[in-house]
Amino acid sequence: MNDIPIRAASTIILLRDFDSNPRVLMGQRGAKAAFMPNKFVFPGGAVDKADADISLLKPLPTNCYANLQDHSSGPSPDVLAVAAIRELWEETGLILGKPHEWPNAPSDWTGFARAGCRPSAENLFFFFRAITPPGKSRRFDARFFLTSAEHLANDPDDFSMACDELSHLKWVPLDEVGSLNLPFITSIVLGEVSGLTEIGPPKSVPFFQNNDEESLFLRLQNSVK
Repeated sequence: MNDIPIRAASTIILLRDFDSNPRVLMGQRGAKAAFMPNKFVFPGGAVDKADADISLLKPLPTNCYANLQDHSSGPSPDVLAVAAIRELWEETGLILGKPHEWPNAPSDWTGFARAGCRPSAENLFFFFRAITPPGKSRRFDARFFLTSAEHLANDPDDFSMACDELSHLKWVPLDEVGSLNLPFITSIVLGEVSGLTEIGPPKSVPFFQNNDEESLFLRLQNSVK
């Protein structure tokens, strides 16, 4: 199992009604999924090669960009952000973007472009990172991004454009999400989310670094403001 390659991945933690009744968007993976079957997860997935060809309308916050570069030799922060926005679009039909014409958009983004938007990352905050430990059938170096549903360009309750990769898409109250069938790392991330007082760039980013020799818990913290 130790020769299984580690793929870069991006995930979005999408919150709504944070100041009154905070809820998080979750979906359930299929029973036949090769990775984490039946588990409730955040929208997300592996970075695609084509993600490097997409330009963000507005970039990530400076400190988030810097933290994404810490202990990293993989895809650039911009590519990781693009992958997160694409996965959100594909799995939920929700658009994290800004109004802007996008002629000749790639096929994965045609619906996004038809809505009159381009992907934009100025309200996307790098929040958590974890590498799947050895012994799993698939391994990912996953970056978790946090944002608010108020930055969506479409109706947060309209999942009509979602693919069928996640079922039972729903907004779950934060104080009830623990009752779902969750992966271990998702539970850890949600614990961090529950301690938030605002949605914004964290001062430091938790990093579960699992490799063949040891498992470490680090904090990524760049001095850039």
